[in-house]
Amino acid sequence: MATGDLGCVVLAVDGSEESMNALRWALQNLRLRSSPDAPGSLVVLHVQSPPTIAAGLNPGSIPFGGPSHMEVPAFTAAIEAHQRRISQAIMAHALQICAEKNVEVKSLVVVGDPKETICETAANLKADLLVMGCRALGPIKRMFLGSVSNYCINHVSCPVVVIKGTTE
Repeated sequence: MATGDLGCVVLAVDGSEESMNALRWALQNLRLRSSPDAPGSLVVLHVQSPPTIAAGLNPGSIPFGGPSHMEVPAFTAAIEAHQRRISQAIMAHALQICAEKNVEVKSLVVVGDPKETICETAANLKADLLVMGCRALGPIKRMFLGSVSNYCINHVSCPVVVIKGTTE
């Protein structure tokens, strides 16, 4: 699937082996526009979950008469720091794969809901193509967890290449 007219390709990674395989596939198979005045670019995108999702795991109210609606700031800060470390590790792995192939890429970490944020980022970057992996969840897991790749296929404004994984 080599092409020479891709201006912007967004490569969504989430740390799964399937997303890294999709990244490897894109690096090996896609050719970007090579015009000196408007060269193509590969953008490795990772969407970090918002801290509010994890902060929902807040240990609860302060015991012995404390307010029941109060967040524990240290808990929220620890969750945010942990999420940043995870994102940094995912991006380091993805950028190492790119370096091994001697491919220069741009990296972008965005906080948000992965389904919506991938689509919004692809639209904002005016992507010509979105490449992502798919874990091939079974029908029951897909019903409860949803499928990020399926959502993107139906909501993004550019073509999508999904590299499927094996069934769990």
